[in-house]
Amino acid sequence: MSAKEIELKSMPLGDLWSLHEKISAILSARMEAEKRELEKRLAVLSQGVADMPDSGDARTLRREKPRRKYPRVLPKYRNPKTSETWSGRGKLPRWLVAAMKSGRQIEEFRISEGGSKGRQRA
Repeated sequence: MSAKEIELKSMPLGDLWSLHEKISAILSARMEAEKRELEKRLAVLSQGVADMPDSGDARTLRREKPRRKYPRVLPKYRNPKTSETWSGRGKLPRWLVAAMKSGRQIEEFRISEGGSKGRQRA
C-alpha cells in the first residue's frame, strides 16, 4: 500500500466526501473544456467539408453519367385474393410461390390482355 492510499483510508467519511465533491467538480470542468475544444475543431472541419464542391454526391466525384430511365413494366400476374400484382421480373413473390407449391400453375394467375382498362400491348 502506498502512503497516499493509507492516508485516504484513515480519513473520516466527511472529509472523503468533500474530497470526492472537489474531484467531481474539477473533472466536470475539465470535461466541459475538452468538449468545447472538440466542438470548435468539429466546426472547423465541418466548414472545410461544406466548402468542397458537391461533397455528398458520389456520382460527381467519379464523373459518372446519371442512371438512364427505364420504361414502366406493366403487371403480368395478379393474386386473385389480394389483388397484388407481379410484372414477371425479378424474384417470384411469396404469394405466387405458395400457390405453385400447392399445385397451381403460374398461367392461372396471368392477367388477360383485354382484362385491364387502359392497358396496351406493344
